[in-house]
Amino acid sequence: MANPLYDTLLKPHSNNANVMFHAVGQNGNLIGDITFSEFVQHSAQCANALTEAGLEPGDRVVAQIGKSVASLALYCGCVQSGVVYLPLNTAYTPAEVEYFVEDSGAKLLVCDPDSANPLNDIAKRHQIQLETQASDGQTGSFIELVAAQAKTFATADRTDDDLAALLYTSGTTGRSKGAMLTQDNLLSNAVVLKDLWQFTTDDVLLHALPVFHTHGLFVASNICLLAGASMLFEPAFNTDRVIDLLPRATSMMGVPTFYTRLLADDRFNKTLTSNMRVFICGSAPLLAETHVQFEQTTGHRILERYGMTETNMNTSNPYDGDRRAGTVGFPLPGVELKITDPNTGKNLDAGEIGTIEVRGRNVFKGYWNMPEKTAEELRANGFFITGDLGRLDDDYVTIVGRNKDLIISGGYNIYPKEIELVLDEQPGVIESAVIGVPHPDFGESVVGVLVGSESDIDANALQSAIDASLARFKHPRKLVFVDSLPRNAMSKVQKNELRAQYKDLFLV
Repeated sequence: MANPLYDTLLKPHSNNANVMFHAVGQNGNLIGDITFSEFVQHSAQCANALTEAGLEPGDRVVAQIGKSVASLALYCGCVQSGVVYLPLNTAYTPAEVEYFVEDSGAKLLVCDPDSANPLNDIAKRHQIQLETQASDGQTGSFIELVAAQAKTFATADRTDDDLAALLYTSGTTGRSKGAMLTQDNLLSNAVVLKDLWQFTTDDVLLHALPVFHTHGLFVASNICLLAGASMLFEPAFNTDRVIDLLPRATSMMGVPTFYTRLLADDRFNKTLTSNMRVFICGSAPLLAETHVQFEQTTGHRILERYGMTETNMNTSNPYDGDRRAGTVGFPLPGVELKITDPNTGKNLDAGEIGTIEVRGRNVFKGYWNMPEKTAEELRANGFFITGDLGRLDDDYVTIVGRNKDLIISGGYNIYPKEIELVLDEQPGVIESAVIGVPHPDFGESVVGVLVGSESDIDANALQSAIDASLARFKHPRKLVFVDSLPRNAMSKVQKNELRAQYKDLFLV
């Protein structure tokens, strides 16, 4: 009997009395610690609760819950019981959640008590069980179910190729795609990154990332479990809180927004960061100017890396060596990376810009219930066509753009078509085009370009429609009104022209 993720990440900590989570109060004082062994027991209780709820290995659980130790324990309980974990952004609307529930065929939905009423209707329509868990991880029906369980569990037998998680990502159609991540996808990546970034039991990670996507859930948490490192587990990024906690930390993982906000605060300096070993950044492009300013302010060079939902991490700047601003470093050990012609798939030479393709144990199994889409983006030889444009210079990878319309804002993936469908339905809007343009804080931000007269459009009604249909991070930050959209001879909207026209919208 074996379960690779559990056997490697959790089982070794069964009797580990070291602190895994430092619980720090708003005044900066320690208010209680959770040891590794206590967390393993909590995870086992979650595994028992899932089994009592009727879930079996391979079944899916959808979790739209706030970040807490309990939410991470639910993920680990899924690992131990063989249940496939499907975390969702807490900003998703009920209509968005329903798509994920229906498409995944989930058997259990765990949500915040405040969301229970609208989501209960969804659960009834799809005949699945609904349980609640508050954002602090202290109350709710699922918390009560977990508390009643035994602290040991007969670990489910799983293989390297069995699914551990299902993460939905935007794609080249309006439908989100469920990326199937296996036990080996997650474990192999964590092993490589733990060694590459030199995490040990002496590390304390300041964890302010959300845990509904790869960066905060799989990269940060799995590495800490593997290394036996402790975490300052913050519910979200807050500049004051991070500044208070930095002297207690040795490492931090973040998105560009974290670092630009810290740099804007006069308290952020070399003295504050003197105990830090490494700052890691990803999930969105980091401006070279930010990289330079950060080093001037702190003496630290940010370690930038490149990954995505379907692959976990692909590249990283070196821990020891030249961390080049504007690049995402080298392919990770065990990851093959090449630059190909977007039209022919032919390999391109160093310095030439083309599509980034990657192959390795980190690359996902395919898209859930989408064999045609899987075949389009995952080659028979195992190379995944990322859709990102880049080049190789001295083996350093530079991301130069995307040949998909995907927008990455503050680390969140946003697909324009979904927003355009909402905008196009509104009275007075003839048509729309949604683009991402550079933003000093979020990397990119969403702009809606509308064909129609501003005076003919009810701004309040338009905003209400956006609020009801789209998570807040998808909302256009600016709406621009034009007489017509630029098109080519085939009548396709030329979004590259729009991006060029409005590229300085947030930079002036």
